[in-house]
Amino acid sequence: MSQDSSAIAAQLDSLIQSEEISYYPRWQPSPHLPEKPLVMPLTEKRLGQVSAIAHQNQWSLFPCGNGSKASWGGIPSHFDFYLSTCNLNQVIDHVVGDLTVTVQAGTTLASLQQQLQQAGQFLPIDPSYPESATIGGIVAAADAGSWRERYGGIRDLIIGISVVRADGEIAKAGGRVVKNVAGYDLMKLFTGSYGTLGVITQLTFRTYPLPPASETIVLTGNSEKIHQVAQTLRHSTLTPTRADLLSASVVKKLNLGKEIGLIIRFETISESIEKQIKELSAISDSLGLQTTRFRNDNEKSLWEQLKPLIFSPPSENGMTCKCGLLPTAAVELFQQLPSESYAIIHNKSGLGKLAFQGDIPLSDLKNVRHCCEENKGFLTILEAPTSIKEKLEPWGYSGNALTMMKKIKEQFDAQKQFSPNCFVGGI
Repeated sequence: MSQDSSAIAAQLDSLIQSEEISYYPRWQPSPHLPEKPLVMPLTEKRLGQVSAIAHQNQWSLFPCGNGSKASWGGIPSHFDFYLSTCNLNQVIDHVVGDLTVTVQAGTTLASLQQQLQQAGQFLPIDPSYPESATIGGIVAAADAGSWRERYGGIRDLIIGISVVRADGEIAKAGGRVVKNVAGYDLMKLFTGSYGTLGVITQLTFRTYPLPPASETIVLTGNSEKIHQVAQTLRHSTLTPTRADLLSASVVKKLNLGKEIGLIIRFETISESIEKQIKELSAISDSLGLQTTRFRNDNEKSLWEQLKPLIFSPPSENGMTCKCGLLPTAAVELFQQLPSESYAIIHNKSGLGKLAFQGDIPLSDLKNVRHCCEENKGFLTILEAPTSIKEKLEPWGYSGNALTMMKKIKEQFDAQKQFSPNCFVGGI
């Protein structure tokens, strides 16, 4: 049974009065989510106490950071309050020589990158809303971005994790050195768990040196020829850090042409960049594709223009989706998209994001999902009007692991305390 804000405040009164948690009776991170109390503990220990109190009172809660991705995925069936980690926002330890950093989950990616850059390092993830997205939220949503071409996904970068369980106890796995592999399964489980297993409070990552130079090349033109270059790139010895297929609508918006495109970024020493771009340009020229190179401020501006097309909050009736399919089927997917939509697909993994700017028919969305599934993939509705998610199940999962996922949920959170009904199969 849902509790009103006064009942929750009464149970948390001692922590509120001692200023060990911040409490707000009303908060709504998204128009698609209900207005509920917001609880913001100042320490990991106090967050554990709040979770324990919720457990004792059989309350359900919605873990979040700043709420930038709170409306992604399934619609929560019910919950009593939001539990935010945004006050847990410190870099605990940065061992420059070991290329590791330990950070609290409420730290924003932007602030972490700024600190790492002072030591000539960075964390190679490029998620949605990097200015406001917290590290814990990025991991919970497995939102890696284009750098996975070179560095892998979120789970490939995590080497240690701390989480608060439903009963308030703190569990840890991994460590602060790259060679430590203890707790491997726990780190995998919490990556992409959408806050349904517990609250991530601290993470340790491997970091990388900032590259000495960078340059981006964009190829545009006939879809079959772009497909051919993309295939060649996947099987070549070239080493881009990013390589993404762009729908024609994205290419047009960037004023780079009228057909689909392939954007490729190289980040290494200048001599290697020049050699690789020459090799790629020769392939492009032989196929009659248009080639455009971007350096320095022009390159920075290009990537800054690209991100809002896919990752900015959609219009009132718009939608943002995550998809996956065979990389060879990306061009086929582009052909299925409605006119008012934008798409970016990572060339190596086949993962990507879709943005639908208008009120599209449900049948069109089903066709796009069908195309992904026919090509061994998926379509997950991240952000969309509640009416859409009520008509079309957001996850669309048809695999055979649902029974196992439900057993894991039962083991970690038998009372369904965390984010009820937000994940696959009503987990």
